[in-house]
Amino acid sequence: MFKKILIANRGEIACRVIKTARRMGILTVAVYSDADRDALHVEMADEAVHIGPAPAAESYLVVDKIIAACKQTGAEAVHPGYGFLSERASFCAALEKEGIVFIGPKPKAIEAMGDKIESKKFANAAKVSTVPGYLGIIDDADHAERIAGEIGYPVMIKASAGGGGKGMRIVWSKDEVRDGFERARSEAKSSFGDDRAFIEKFVVDPRHIEIQVLADAHGNVVYLGERECSIQRRNQKVVEEAPSPFLDEATRKAMGEQSVALAKAVDYQSAGTVEFIVDRDRNFYFLEMNTRLQVEHPVTELVTGIDLVEQMIRVAAGEKLPFKQADVMLNGWAIESRLYAEDPYRNFLPSIGRLTRYRPPREGKTEKSVVRNDTGVFEGAEISMYYDPMIAKLCTWAPNRLAAIEAMGEALDGFVVDGIEHNMPFLSALMKHSRWREGRLSTGFIAEEYPEGFAPVTPDEEQTALLAAVALSCSLAEANRRERYGDRLRPAAGPLRESWIVKLGTDYLPVTLLEGVVTIPFEMDMQIGGKTVTVATDWRPGDAVWVGAVGARKLTAQIRTVLNGLRIDWQGLSVRAKVFTPRQAELDKLMPIKLPPDTSKLLLCPMPGLVVSIAVAEGQEVKAGETLAIVEAMKMENVLRAERDLIVGKINAKPGESLAVDAVIMEFA
Repeated sequence: MFKKILIANRGEIACRVIKTARRMGILTVAVYSDADRDALHVEMADEAVHIGPAPAAESYLVVDKIIAACKQTGAEAVHPGYGFLSERASFCAALEKEGIVFIGPKPKAIEAMGDKIESKKFANAAKVSTVPGYLGIIDDADHAERIAGEIGYPVMIKASAGGGGKGMRIVWSKDEVRDGFERARSEAKSSFGDDRAFIEKFVVDPRHIEIQVLADAHGNVVYLGERECSIQRRNQKVVEEAPSPFLDEATRKAMGEQSVALAKAVDYQSAGTVEFIVDRDRNFYFLEMNTRLQVEHPVTELVTGIDLVEQMIRVAAGEKLPFKQADVMLNGWAIESRLYAEDPYRNFLPSIGRLTRYRPPREGKTEKSVVRNDTGVFEGAEISMYYDPMIAKLCTWAPNRLAAIEAMGEALDGFVVDGIEHNMPFLSALMKHSRWREGRLSTGFIAEEYPEGFAPVTPDEEQTALLAAVALSCSLAEANRRERYGDRLRPAAGPLRESWIVKLGTDYLPVTLLEGVVTIPFEMDMQIGGKTVTVATDWRPGDAVWVGAVGARKLTAQIRTVLNGLRIDWQGLSVRAKVFTPRQAELDKLMPIKLPPDTSKLLLCPMPGLVVSIAVAEGQEVKAGETLAIVEAMKMENVLRAERDLIVGKINAKPGESLAVDAVIMEFA
C-alpha cells in the first residue's frame, strides 16, 4: 500500500480524499494556487505545495507542476479527484513515465471513453444502446445546421471534451442552431481548451440515470447500482439520489450488465460511471462514461456501504476487489443536495465573496437517518470567481425515499450560510415539491416547474401561523433577557402583555398569550387564528437556528436579526417578522412604503463576472431578444439580451473588464 499520495485537486473533493487516506494510514499532499493559500484542503493535508497563480490554467491544470510537487514530497501516487486533470490521458501517461501511480484508469480507457464521440463509437461496437446522432466532428455552423436537420429537432449540441454541463446546448429549431453551436464551442474552448462539438438527438422528457462501476486490474468488474441525476439546471446536476425511484429490477440489471461489458471492453480499472438517458418507457441509451470519481458518489457509498475512494486507492495499489457482484446490496435511500454559491432569485447567477457565517448541520447517524456533509470551506473562507461555485454537498440517508427527503429538508433548514447568496432556499423548497416527492422526474424538471425562475415562496395560512409563533417566541425570549440585566436603569416592564400583533411581510396576525410568565427554555400556550398551540424551544437570543415545536409540528428554522425585527428562513420560505403591540401595529400601517429605484433604462451586470464581449454600439437600435453583451462567471457564459426594443445610449464597460454585481454595463436612451 502507498505511504503517501498527492491530491491533484482542491475544495471538497480534495478534503474527501484526505479523509479516507487518513483513515487508511496514508499521508497526503495538497497542492494549492494563490487563491487557495488558506483553503481547508491545505490545512487538512499532511503537506502542501504551492503550484501557481489563481487561474486553473496556470496552476491546477499544469502537469509539470503536479509532477514536480510529487518529486518534492516523495508522493508515490496521485488522486485526481474530478474535473481539472482527472480525465486527461496525457496526465496519466506523464505520471507513469515518472514512476508515479495514477489513482484511476489507464490511459487507454481514458482515451477511449474520455472523448464523447469516440466513446459512442466504442459503445456501439460493444453492443451498448446509444442515442441516435452524428458521431463525427461538426466543422462549422453550416455543417451543424445541416446535421441537425437530418437528425430532426430537438437536438443536443455537445462539446466532445465536455463535462459538468459546460459546452452543451439544446436546440429546438433551425433558428437556434448557429447561436447554440457558437456558444457550445466557445464554452468548451474556455473550459477544456478543446472546441470540438458533435450533435445527437435530444430525448424528450428524459431521465438522467447513471451506473457506478468498480473494476480492478485482475479482470473483476462490478456495478454498484444506479444514481438518479435528473434534477438539473443548465445541464448541471443539482440533486441526486440512489437508487432511482423509476427503475425496476430488470432495467437496473440490464443497465448494470451493459455498463460492466463496456468497462471490460476497455480494460477499465478503478471507479467509473456509465451515464444513460432513460425515456418514459424505460428504454435507455448510453450517454458517456466518466473515467473518474463522480461528484455525486456519496449517495452510492451511503446505500452500499462501500468507500469508493478507498477502493480506487486499493485498485491502484494492485489489490483485488474484496467483493463480487452477488455481494453488492442496496440498503435504504440516499439523497445529495449540491449547495452552490448561486442566487436563486436572480436565475441562479453566481455569487462570490466571503462566508461570514458557515454552520452546517451536525453530521452523524441517528436511529432514523444519517447526515453527511462533504465540503471544502469553513467560516471566513472565500468563494472565488476562479473555480466551481460549490460550497458543499449535503447528503442524507434513511430506510426509504420519503424519510430521506424529510431528513434532507430538516438538514437544509439547519444549514446556516451568510455572506454570499446561495441556492439553499431553492433546495429547501424542492424537498416539499409534490412532483419531486412523488418521483415524477425528468431533466426538464426545473425548467418546467420554474419557467420564470425561482421566486420567493409565499407562506400559506398554516405556515403563516407557525412562523408567527416562532417570531413571537423569539421576541419574548429577547425581552426576557433584557428584563434580567442586573444593571438596567429602567424598571421591569410589568406584567406580560396578552395581546400581540406579528407582522409577516405585509400581513398582520393577532396572537394571544394564554400564560403570564416567560420561561427559558421557552414553553408557552398561544392562540393563533382561533387555534391554541403550545410553543416549545431551547432557542436563545443570538442562536442562528431555532429548533422546537409548534403544537404537534416539529420544525427547524434559521433566525437572522434585521432592522427592528427578524428574518426567518424555513423550507424555502424567507419572511421578515416584526412583533408589535396592537397600538404599534396601527401606527406601522401608516408608515410610507419605500419604492425601489427605476432601472428600466440600465443594463446591470447580474453577477460578478468578466465581460466577454459587447455586441452593440452607442446609438444602435436593438430589437427585443437581441444580444447586448456576454458575461462569463465561473466558466459559464451568460448572454444578456434586450428585454424590449431600445436604443443604446452610453456603454460603460468593455471586453476583458471585471464587474461587480449590479454594475452598469450600458445605459439606454
